Amino acid sequence: MTTQTQTQKSLVVKVEGVTKVYGAGETAVHALRGVSLEIEQGEFVAIMGASGSGKSTLMNILGCLDIPTQGDYWIRNLNVAELDEEQLSVVRSQLIGFVFQSFNLIPRTTAANNVELPLAYQGVSLHKRRERAREALAAVGLADRGGHEPHELSGGQQQRVAIARALVTKPAMLLADEPTGALDTQSTKEILELLHEINRGGSTVIVITHEEEVARAARRMIRLRDGHVVEDVKWVA
Repeated sequence: MTTQTQTQKSLVVKVEGVTKVYGAGETAVHALRGVSLEIEQGEFVAIMGASGSGKSTLMNILGCLDIPTQGDYWIRNLNVAELDEEQLSVVRSQLIGFVFQSFNLIPRTTAANNVELPLAYQGVSLHKRRERAREALAAVGLADRGGHEPHELSGGQQQRVAIARALVTKPAMLLADEPTGALDTQSTKEILELLHEINRGGSTVIVITHEEEVARAARRMIRLRDGHVVEDVKWVA
């Protein structure tokens, strides 16, 4: 596995000439067509596009859930194309914190135990897991909800637990797929404010969305259409 020397700026993500093709011949689907982009440490980025734009495929590649057909994807200083499945699993568990639209919490399991789970997979001791889970829940405003099960929490609170679970491993980036898609307007506002707070603390946040409102909450927006990057703008949010 090769590494890349980082100079001048600290890159979390570098995507270079990435294509993704599903199938072959006349039925081949070209989901990504030569995508290149860089995301620096501490950025808050929204990747958006309509259905079929390639944003879900790009999310899967950024999350090391899939690999490019051609091109290179670097996370920190690792070339993902050169990693085997075991190494990819380590990258996913240690460098990426995932947040999903459907929360993906384990039912009949307390919020604290849900947050602890990634640390258990890493072999962290029980005492340390519980300590870090408490810290993560406090960071998302749920210090008093650790003993509650998912069905006892609102949708917004469940998403906060999911964010705490994503952050508990102290990943290189938080990768959120439509994190407000299942929430009402008020809960959406609260989750976006929380993501801002997390970003202000120094974390790199990448949100995949089709909603302009959510994209506008970020500090940079990358728009995909038909597998191409067609817009990449930054602003002070």
